[in-house]
Amino acid sequence: MSTSPPPPPSPSPSPSPSPSAHTPPAGKTASTADIKRLLSAAFIGTALEWYDYFLYGTAAALVFNKLFFPSLDPVVGTIASFITFAVGFVARPVGAAVFGHIGDRYGRRTALIMTVVLMGVTTGCIGLLPGYGTIGIWAPALLATLRFLQGISVGGEWSGAMLLTLEHTPREKHGSYSAVPQLGSPVGTLLSSGAFALVGMLPDAAFYSWGWRIPFLFAFVLLFVALYMRLRIEESPVFKAMMAESEKNGPPPAPLLEAFRRTWGRILIGIAAAFLGIGGFFLLTTFIISYGTEQLGVDKSVMLNATLVGALVEIGVLVAGGRIANRVGPWKVCVVGGIVSVLAAFPTFWLVDTKSTPLVVLGVALGIGTISIPYAPIGAVVSGMFPENFRYSAVAMSYNLAGVLSGFVPLAAASLLGLSGGASWSAALLLILIAACTAVGSYLAGPQLARRLGHDPSKQHETSKAIA
Repeated sequence: MSTSPPPPPSPSPSPSPSPSAHTPPAGKTASTADIKRLLSAAFIGTALEWYDYFLYGTAAALVFNKLFFPSLDPVVGTIASFITFAVGFVARPVGAAVFGHIGDRYGRRTALIMTVVLMGVTTGCIGLLPGYGTIGIWAPALLATLRFLQGISVGGEWSGAMLLTLEHTPREKHGSYSAVPQLGSPVGTLLSSGAFALVGMLPDAAFYSWGWRIPFLFAFVLLFVALYMRLRIEESPVFKAMMAESEKNGPPPAPLLEAFRRTWGRILIGIAAAFLGIGGFFLLTTFIISYGTEQLGVDKSVMLNATLVGALVEIGVLVAGGRIANRVGPWKVCVVGGIVSVLAAFPTFWLVDTKSTPLVVLGVALGIGTISIPYAPIGAVVSGMFPENFRYSAVAMSYNLAGVLSGFVPLAAASLLGLSGGASWSAALLLILIAACTAVGSYLAGPQLARRLGHDPSKQHETSKAIA
């Protein structure tokens, strides 16, 4: 029996493989020093960007329901807080359209500089917001507006950082190189959860009065670090080649329209493949913090520390997953990760339900570790399916439409929890559904990647071994 998935019917014509599908044009290969500087900038910028974004998720679980929705029942207030959390994900396709156009027409580097400035300013301003008791309904309205602007920023961030990384580097190492921007996620989690763990040590009166604001205000400082790093990186050689081509033949059609017209089927595959890395993550961080503290009565410091341990586990999984993807192929790693996450869903919540601190930490670490397997090489999977002239738009839209679904995951989990009488099996089933989507999407991406790139890392590795 063949181990390769049968190619699904293609809903749109598939462009022929291009030698510049990811890697720089001939004679334009980046030096080792350039690659290291690029990877450092991609990692640091993405880490600081995700710090800002994840900070909101932690605050939504611990603070915003009390300060911005105090007149509501605690459960309803938590749901209202998660609705503002979801607003940021609704905005992500808007950011994908805006920054995708900028990235495809004016440069990947230009788009990334704009995203980091927008994110740093909006996050810092959240730390300056007065609460409901001071300005009434304007408090949650302004909170939702700033969250929307955060979502627009993230809508262009991940795809730009991923493309700038992969378009500078050799294709045979895209599995491990695509994991570098992904490391920004656990590091951002460590920074945001660590910041809240520190201010969470304050007495409750001080924490809810001014302590929670400190991590948000620190975003202004981090903005300058990220901006400095982004200004030092070079534009993608693939984009430079695109600009040279457009000078000869005129500007290409609108990139977003071309992406949907020519590759809408691949966009759907990309949404499914990316779902677990985003939706599963917020289920096992934002929702599980709220579940542990509100439903089980576990101390908030225990839940925060559990996510810190989970982030450390994620770093190791991302590094290992990226290296394995170089050998066997990124889409295969994503399929395996989805299947493993299905199997780990119930054990994860069973461990948390014990309320025992070591087992709670183990459960959260298990869940985050398994969903991180497909997250490591997902950038190589999604970006490899699209041609370079509208790649930024297509990748951004695929990833951020998955983000829209993911933004409602904590809300959906909280609602299912209410329907099941507080039983965690409902949240576990939701995690299984998300993981299954990623496994199927990644499986369908396999033939698309083979058709576009004509490249199978596993076969190349076997050939190299035979020659050696």
